[in-house]
Amino acid sequence: MISDIVIAIVIGYLLGSIPSAYLAGRLRKGVDIREVGSKNMGAMNVFYQVGPIEAVLVTLADLGKGVGAILLVRWVSGSPLISPFDFLTGLAGAAAIMGHIFPIFLKFRGGKGGATAIGILIFLMPWAAPFLFTVFFTALFITRNPTFSYSLLLIVFPFVAGFIYRDRYGEPLALIFYSIGLGVFLGMQYIPRLKEMHGKTGGDWCKVITRRSLKERF
Repeated sequence: MISDIVIAIVIGYLLGSIPSAYLAGRLRKGVDIREVGSKNMGAMNVFYQVGPIEAVLVTLADLGKGVGAILLVRWVSGSPLISPFDFLTGLAGAAAIMGHIFPIFLKFRGGKGGATAIGILIFLMPWAAPFLFTVFFTALFITRNPTFSYSLLLIVFPFVAGFIYRDRYGEPLALIFYSIGLGVFLGMQYIPRLKEMHGKTGGDWCKVITRRSLKERF
C-alpha cells in the first residue's frame, strides 16, 4: 500500500508539472507566459498573449494531466481503469494539481490548477458533463468572462456530487468532500488575482465578473 501511495504522488506530481502554457508561450511567441499579461501559467493568459488555438491546446493538456495521472496510477496498481472513486484516485489527482501549481520543471512557479481540477472532476463524474457544460456556457454567455465561468464549475461540482451523482450512481460520500476540498483550495489560489482586479476596477465587483467582450480583461 505504501508503494502505491508513493507511486500515486510521484506520477501525479510529474504529470501535473508538465508546463503546457509555458511551452506554448516559449515555442510560439518566445515569451515566458508567467511574465506577461496576468502572469498566470494558464490557458486564458495564453489566449490573450499567444493565441486562441494555443489556448485550446493548453486547455486540453491541462484538463488531461490529472486524468492521465489517475489512469496511469490505476493501471500500475492493477485497478480497473474505470472504477469508483478511491484513495489512490484522489491522491493522484491532488498530486497532479500540486504539480501544476508548483512544477518542478519551472522552479515551483506554475499556474492556479483550475483546468486540471475540472478535468479530474469531470472524469470522476462523466454523466454530469452535459449539465456542467450547460452551466459553463450559460455563465459565459451572460458574463463573457471565461475565467469566472469555469471557476463557477468548482462551486457546482459538490452539488453535482451530492444531489445528482451520489443519489443516482451510488458514488461514495468521499467524492463530495473531495470536490469541496478542491474547490476551497483552488479558490484560495485565485484570491490574489481577484483582489488585483477589484482594485483595477475601482472596487466594482460587477466589472470584475462581467466583460463587454471575451477580449476585455483587467
